[in-house]
Amino acid sequence: MSEQQRQDTYVHAKPKEIFESMIEAANRHDLEAMVTYFAPDYRSELPFSPERNFTGQAGVRKNWSFFFSTMPDFRVEILSEAIEGDSVWAELFFHGTRADGVKQMMQGVNIMKIQGGQIVWGKLYQSSVQQSPTY
Repeated sequence: MSEQQRQDTYVHAKPKEIFESMIEAANRHDLEAMVTYFAPDYRSELPFSPERNFTGQAGVRKNWSFFFSTMPDFRVEILSEAIEGDSVWAELFFHGTRADGVKQMMQGVNIMKIQGGQIVWGKLYQSSVQQSPTY
């Protein structure tokens, strides 16, 4: 779907629909479709790791292409979500297996503001999940 077709389809969609459609594209590893859900001037803020903040679709593409290329089974699960106006608050669980067999897991809360059918900013409160040792 082209950017214009996506905007025509989603400009009046509810924030929940936009957010969940972006997650579905991520789980298909459809990078180009996924990037279209983010505004060209999207702002990503990681309050616990501010050195990883970025602006723009190029940053979205770079981050997500890393996950897709290093973990062929990478998935995102929505554990819970709440909508407040044009914002989606979602507890997410990210997981996948690297080529060397090591499982990677991350969990946290993302707050995404959605306007005009696109995600315009996100605050990401995420951390790696440590696997429990097997006894």
